[in-house]
Amino acid sequence: MTRIDAKFAALKAENKKAFVAYVMAGDPDFDTSLEVVKGLPGAGVDVIELGLPFTDPMADGPTIQLAGQRALEGGMTLDRTLEIARRFREGDDTTPIVLMGYYNPIYSRGVDTFLVQAKEAGIDGLIVVDLPPEEDEELCIPAQAAGMNFIRLATPTTDDKRLPKVLQNTSGFVYYVSITGITGAAEASATDVGPEVARIKAATNLPIIVGFGVNSPDKAQAIASVADGCVVGSAIVKKLGDGSSPDEVLSFVKSLADGAHSA
Repeated sequence: MTRIDAKFAALKAENKKAFVAYVMAGDPDFDTSLEVVKGLPGAGVDVIELGLPFTDPMADGPTIQLAGQRALEGGMTLDRTLEIARRFREGDDTTPIVLMGYYNPIYSRGVDTFLVQAKEAGIDGLIVVDLPPEEDEELCIPAQAAGMNFIRLATPTTDDKRLPKVLQNTSGFVYYVSITGITGAAEASATDVGPEVARIKAATNLPIIVGFGVNSPDKAQAIASVADGCVVGSAIVKKLGDGSSPDEVLSFVKSLADGAHSA
């Protein structure tokens, strides 16, 4: 059982929804990023999504693209991203960390080497947005063999024919993308999301966590009420991009977490 599996089992036992927060590793700099990541559990975050900066983030909107650029310009690398996880683990051995990004940096490192390093750093799961199920032999299956969850995205365009393929080797949770398009582009609607979550739940026992377009405590509550939890990324990253202090960012995160947990 991974930390992710254990966290969702504990939340289910408490009849509680999950709050997942995304931050870009190294944004706006290594020390600030590490301080924010270390503060996320205390702000109510159940699962941390740690973004791996990449030069061509095709699924991301301007907010997260700019965060990745800031991180890369500040000298962020795969090794330094894993170092954030490693430093976090010195004080927290229970909060799950999901590394989220694109395949190129992992491929460049070499899958076997990367998996050893990621596991050693305390990474619990991977979301690699540009690896479809047809490429499961590349990374998904080796990652699961190494004891990490491989989390797949489902979207409004994932129809009933495609869904079983998407779910076949997914573990940890399913990340449902609530809108078509890029991150931060539109607001999610619980009215639209609810039936889609129910459709996916009919095909899997995994928790369904909804992201994209969740940007306020009220929205977090509404979306979490029709799913097993929600993810907020762009709204948190925007605070960092606007120059908010770690304390201000974490206060905002706590308001979002409180919203999701009240669902």
